[in-house]
Amino acid sequence: MGYETVQEIVGKIWIYIVLGIAVGAGAHGYVPEDFLGALLGKGNWFGVPLAILLGVPMYSNAAGIIPIVSVLIEKGVSLGTALAFMMSVIALSLPEIIILKKVLKWQLIAVFVGIVTAGIMIVGFVFNALM
Repeated sequence: MGYETVQEIVGKIWIYIVLGIAVGAGAHGYVPEDFLGALLGKGNWFGVPLAILLGVPMYSNAAGIIPIVSVLIEKGVSLGTALAFMMSVIALSLPEIIILKKVLKWQLIAVFVGIVTAGIMIVGFVFNALM
């Protein structure tokens, strides 16, 4: 019973983990460190909102996005901004919103997106201020 459950879960997420590692490896090797640090570093107030906007079109789970976030932090992206990116990929992805449309009205989806975005921004700014 447990083996089948693990096999089912791994079967669903392995592709996201591999894609996350591939994107992280590509970014690690080809994205200049000063570029990400300058664009999404601690000194830029727009880093957190920009990270959220970059994360929304993506779709992944937490395991798949961790390698990408790790590389972002290594490249000089502040912790709060990296967390905001990670949370937006997981919580505000466009495919998730499309799925929510099947069970919720647009007004409720707008409220959900607004509240989650505000929470992610608060977390991002607080972590940037503390770290």
